[in-house]
Amino acid sequence: MEELVRTFHIDIKLLIAQAVNFAIVVFVLFKFAYKPLLKHMNDRSDVIQKGLDDAKKAQQNLENTEKDTQERLLETKKEAQEIIQQAQLLAEKNKEMIVTEARQEAEKVVVRAKSQISLEKEKMLQEVKREIGSLVTLATEKIVKKKIDQDDQDLVDEIVKEIK
Repeated sequence: MEELVRTFHIDIKLLIAQAVNFAIVVFVLFKFAYKPLLKHMNDRSDVIQKGLDDAKKAQQNLENTEKDTQERLLETKKEAQEIIQQAQLLAEKNKEMIVTEARQEAEKVVVRAKSQISLEKEKMLQEVKREIGSLVTLATEKIVKKKIDQDDQDLVDEIVKEIK
């Protein structure tokens, strides 16, 4: 080993001093560079991980919201369909009720018209009877050549009523 030291001119004291200097540089770098850099990298990793976790939560929330929206949309469509069916049923019932009321009203109008026609017919018959009575009285007067008094007129009216 001495030969090695002489050939390469190695100084042990210098080698120890360089080793101590190297240890001091390593310690200083470890203390002031590596630890803060490692801490900064760990903090950065934590922030990135938190961002990824938040992104996953946001994605889950979005999926849940989409599912909820789809469910509500389906529910709303079902409710709308039910409302439409109820409205159609109500419209059908109203239609039937209106048709029934219209028929009843038409029947009432027909009954009133028949009643009025019957009354008009009755009035016309009585008027015709009076006319016939007057004609019979005039004809009788001409035949008998005398004037029929009120008693005779009443008798003719009675006879005309019996003709009925």
